[in-house]
Amino acid sequence: MYKPVTPLLAADTIIELMDYPNRPIVLIERANPPYGWAIPGGFVDVGEIVEQAAVREALEEVSLHVKLLGLLGIYSDPARDTRGHTVTAVYVAEASGTPIAADDAKNYQIFSLDALPDTLAFDHAQVLADYKRYRETGQVTDLKC
Repeated sequence: MYKPVTPLLAADTIIELMDYPNRPIVLIERANPPYGWAIPGGFVDVGEIVEQAAVREALEEVSLHVKLLGLLGIYSDPARDTRGHTVTAVYVAEASGTPIAADDAKNYQIFSLDALPDTLAFDHAQVLADYKRYRETGQVTDLKC
């Protein structure tokens, strides 16, 4: 059977910390290239539901059990990942507790939306701008066509 060549699939989770005022978010400092601060996430395993991958990656990278609240958007620009064409589903989630950096995360930090780091990996500056608009208006990411 013919198998098409397709982009890799990832799932990222913007984690709002319920235990903190104004629900700041957790970002990881990547231990591997491309370096920079990033939304916790990673590749979907074969046979895995995308939402399950988002929950699993959050637990693996920042040791938090998250509750997914909704889908912010699908990001598919072929240039978004320097390692190759990767499509990601970005979810918004909430969690309680203290993050612990693990797996691909060299470090973690808690950020308010008005004090995000300058060096963001992938297209996460755009994703977080879309998330900020979502927090302010309830509007999810605009369709690109």
